[in-house]
Amino acid sequence: MHMTDRENELAANLAKVRERIDAACAAAGRAREDVTLIVVTKTYPASDVRILSGLGVRHVAENKDQDAAPKAAECSDLPLSWHFVGQLQTNKVRSVVGYADVVQSVDRARLVTALSKEAVRAGREVGCLVQVALDAGSGERGERGGVAPGGVEELAGLIAGSPGLRIDGLMTVAPLSGEYEGRRRAAFGRLMDLSTDLRRDHPAATMVSAGMSADLEDAVAAGATHVRVGTAVLGVRARLG
Repeated sequence: MHMTDRENELAANLAKVRERIDAACAAAGRAREDVTLIVVTKTYPASDVRILSGLGVRHVAENKDQDAAPKAAECSDLPLSWHFVGQLQTNKVRSVVGYADVVQSVDRARLVTALSKEAVRAGREVGCLVQVALDAGSGERGERGGVAPGGVEELAGLIAGSPGLRIDGLMTVAPLSGEYEGRRRAAFGRLMDLSTDLRRDHPAATMVSAGMSADLEDAVAAGATHVRVGTAVLGVRARLG
């Protein structure tokens, strides 16, 4: 079968990323199957998602509903789990619940209420991760969304008690400021401590989503169960305009 240039490019990039995860797991003494790769396909076309699916990718992530909704519809025949990882406005919740299996960026009570209402309406169960902002003071939200560590327990409880929703675990983005700036492994270690606390009340909430193209090794070393990789697989997107 003749592969196109794009298929070759994605296959080569994906192989490199998988090798990096293999090596990171080996270095951390972890089983390879304990770490799941989520490919962040934002800004890339449905044709790329289709190629990735053919290469064995089972989890893809998007951060903007206007990109994600048509792409998910176009790829609805593929055996994929869709993750929503961007800051989510409540007016987009109905659309997102239509295709997202997991919303990784849950960071406020109002969003939980909206997700629950739409999940029930759609007859779906949506997995939720509490997005933790390691750059936020107590009661504040982070620069890139997320709830301060002190707010995790309450929000997780709210998700767990909401019809149509399931509390699956925690997500973070390495902070650009505050005490963890430039200390990614320490930041991911802090997330793991919070995950340990969370699992006392919610034993099934084992998912820890952390690490991206630049820092997946640090995330695997800390114990992340899912890494979100875009650029290293799909390449650097030319800036539009």
